[in-house]
Amino acid sequence: MSLDPQPLAPALEAAEAAGWTVLGLDLDGVRGKAGLMRRCGGALRLPEWVGGNWDALADALRDLSWLPVAGGGGRLVAVTSWRGYAGARPGEWEILVEILEEAVDFWRGQEGEPPLVVLLAEAGPGPEAEAGPTGLRPGPRASNAGGAEGLGAPPRTPRLKRRRGWIGRRG
Repeated sequence: MSLDPQPLAPALEAAEAAGWTVLGLDLDGVRGKAGLMRRCGGALRLPEWVGGNWDALADALRDLSWLPVAGGGGRLVAVTSWRGYAGARPGEWEILVEILEEAVDFWRGQEGEPPLVVLLAEAGPGPEAEAGPTGLRPGPRASNAGGAEGLGAPPRTPRLKRRRGWIGRRG
């Protein structure tokens, strides 16, 4: 894992100290869906029932019973080195971001349950610095994938229908 030491690492350490379960998802070198799913499986400690498909990943992130919260905080996933994957596979990147947004929104709506926060972090401007494929605001700071201020995300319902439709066409 290659987290940028400034300023993300201190923030993650502070989250852990505050009782949050912190996971890092480093996408460095990931160039396809199979690699992404393997990386997600290992980094997010996904249960074995999660196969290599989008729906299983989405389901797993809505049922986080397999990921206990250590100290009463919440769950924080820091996605790093994502620009290479986003540039190589913009359609897949869009689906991943959509799944993460849906999961964050789901847990935000669960009263009394610990939240899920996803941070997209990158060490510096990359090839997608001006306009990311998903409307992400790039930059050296972390972004909240669940907040409108972090992603500038398009409406959720049409995107969900499109993802489900895309999967259906692929079998």
